[in-house]
Amino acid sequence: MDENVIKLKRATYHLWTFAASKMISAFGAQIYAFAISFYILQLTGSATSFAANLICSILPRTLMAPFAGYVADTYSRKRIVIIAQIVSSMAILGLLVISLPNGLSLPAIYATTVVLSLASTFSGIAFTSSITGLVDEERIQKAMSLNQMSVSFAAIGSPAVGGILYGAVSMPVFLVLYASASILATVLESTMDFNLFAKRKVKEEGAVKEKMLDSMKAGLAYARLQPLLMAMIWVALLVNFLFGAVTVGYSFILIEKLKILPSHFGLIEGGMAVGMLLMSIYIAARKPFSSPLSVSKWGIVAMGLSMGLIAVPLLISLPYGSIFTFYLTLSFLSGALGPLINTPIQVFMMKLIDDDYKGRVFSILETMAMALMPLGMILFGFLYDILPAPWILITSSILLILTVFMLLRASVIRQVTESKTDEELETVST
Repeated sequence: MDENVIKLKRATYHLWTFAASKMISAFGAQIYAFAISFYILQLTGSATSFAANLICSILPRTLMAPFAGYVADTYSRKRIVIIAQIVSSMAILGLLVISLPNGLSLPAIYATTVVLSLASTFSGIAFTSSITGLVDEERIQKAMSLNQMSVSFAAIGSPAVGGILYGAVSMPVFLVLYASASILATVLESTMDFNLFAKRKVKEEGAVKEKMLDSMKAGLAYARLQPLLMAMIWVALLVNFLFGAVTVGYSFILIEKLKILPSHFGLIEGGMAVGMLLMSIYIAARKPFSSPLSVSKWGIVAMGLSMGLIAVPLLISLPYGSIFTFYLTLSFLSGALGPLINTPIQVFMMKLIDDDYKGRVFSILETMAMALMPLGMILFGFLYDILPAPWILITSSILLILTVFMLLRASVIRQVTESKTDEELETVST
């Protein structure tokens, strides 16, 4: 059998194994997060204790992402993913063993959250950097869409499953379920060949490895020398930051200002996950976008408009039923826009970034995004206390649209199209 046919068959196996392992681990992680959140609130009744657990999750990711990028570009990515999954499984089993005699304690929960966050950081960056090594270039978009589908399925199903289980089983059962999911994901990932299509430069045996700080500086220098890549990074960061207006204000507006019932609020939140899932299925089924940046650009513009539309019921008096229908529809459309924006950008970056620099570039992006997220939440939390909500939403909407028109202007997209055409001509000539 032809070697290319064998590789494509192997890539097909990777595609579905990758999706399955992501769904299993995401489902287990979200059910665990649901149960632990409820447990902490029931145990302490304190929002501070709950927030402390969130900090234990966010802070390690922010601090360790650059180091994780260096590790992903220096060592075997498959080994990093497997070790990180094993560490996650051991952390959960350790928490289970500690909890059996006297129950769960806050210090044990916080320590486990830190370990899980660190393992997730290393695993996530190594896995993301490996997509182009696992599947052929034509199916990178499909792989990213299947990843998004897995997350969407988990987002839709885990609250329902977690809610049912929380009232029916004990916390040790939740821990066993999560540990089992993590172990199963590890087994699936161990069967994959992370170097099937990889283009990493093979280092000579005995060669001295680049120092960590020098390696990180090299990753930053590589990103800075690529104008298109820097434009994409700035778009991702500024969109993340400005979307803090929705992250902070959405629940506040619906629950406090418009008095949406909790059951209806849950349906509105679910609408977003359904929109995300359906769009992910569509992107996975269709052929790759011919101009991914154009798709992302207009997706962000639509997202900016939807951000401004959140303010409409605050400005125009509507009956309760109309408000609920309006936000359910808006939530569904916003959810659908997420994969339409993220998948083309991710595919573009996957193809643009050299295999030897993927880990460091993605870690830079994650570090900056994670650092801007709390800043955005603090800023918009302060603004919502002193300014009318419609002003904040409409201003953020306008800034978001202006940002994308400036950074992804027609000349930038034309440059991408021209460089792609040149590459295709070179491929044909050779």
